[in-house]
Amino acid sequence: MRYQDLLAYQKGFSLAMKIFELSKSFPREEKYSLTDKVRRSSRNVCANIAKAY
Repeated sequence: MRYQDLLAYQKGFSLAMKIFELSKSFPREEKYSLTDKVRRSSRNVCANIAKAY
């Protein structure tokens, strides 16, 4: 079994993709502060699951 097969990883990845798409609609002045932090934190969930596995 690979970490990509874990339900938690799959749901985290799906949510990260949704967050990425949603963050495209954030205001332009937030592009480098809030948007960057939100995107990084959403990707970090899957990275932590993979690392723990």
